[in-house]
Amino acid sequence: MIIDGKAIAQQLKDEVREQVETLTKQYGRKPCLDVIIVGENPASMSYVKSKIKATEYCGFDGELIQLPESTSQDELLRIIRSRNENEMVDGILVQLPLPKHIDEQSVIEAIAQEKDVDGFHPTNVAKLWLNQETIVPCTPMGIMALLAKSGTPLEGRHAVVVGRSNIVGKPIAKLLLDKNCTVTIAHSRTADLGAICREADILVVAVGKAKMIKGDMVKPGATVIDVGINRMEDGKIAGDVDFDSVAPVAGAITPVPGGVGPMTISMLMYNTLKCYNRRMSNLCANQ
Repeated sequence: MIIDGKAIAQQLKDEVREQVETLTKQYGRKPCLDVIIVGENPASMSYVKSKIKATEYCGFDGELIQLPESTSQDELLRIIRSRNENEMVDGILVQLPLPKHIDEQSVIEAIAQEKDVDGFHPTNVAKLWLNQETIVPCTPMGIMALLAKSGTPLEGRHAVVVGRSNIVGKPIAKLLLDKNCTVTIAHSRTADLGAICREADILVVAVGKAKMIKGDMVKPGATVIDVGINRMEDGKIAGDVDFDSVAPVAGAITPVPGGVGPMTISMLMYNTLKCYNRRMSNLCANQ
């Protein structure tokens, strides 16, 4: 089975759009997401364009703030503080990666945790690991939605996550653990990676190496989630999984493109709506 992330993401955006219509009538204003991009990295520009298109579809307000590559860290932090203090702004997203002269962690920590739609703020990360209500990073949450929508059983299954980033690998391992999976985290330096991967009922791959996982590394019937997006020499996009050799072995697999990518954007819309609803509910409760 090919897991159609594009179709599932559209369903989720439609649900967000319906809720926005209802909540806008209730609260008297739309949700607002401000997106900040520094420089003109082509991949980042493409991602931001897709995110803005989704915000417009879902009925959000917001501003796209495009800053030159030469923007200083102090100036970027000043802009973030102004958005933190603006009561009409519900979510703030700073597109990563940033230019080398800007410290990404300082920027992430500068965003108010209640407006952190990416779920990267240390407070939100801590709450995730402490099983407290929080904003969950978009890509891992999108993966969980794909697994749910595709009917993949989770409880008691062995999930192998290839990749250990703070953005995908670690949080998806936690979310799978919360669903009673037995979870193994592997990575590019794992000894005999193929043997580990062949044990997986659910294989999530997020290492940033094109076509790294081959068909002989996958357990027959496994569900394979490919998070990778790699630009090949011929200009085509490929995942971290060698789709042609893995698809005949897997029971279900996400394509690249059209798998995890659209889900990340739909979950960003969900997180923005959540931040908006939580902030407006608190505001109404305190009046």
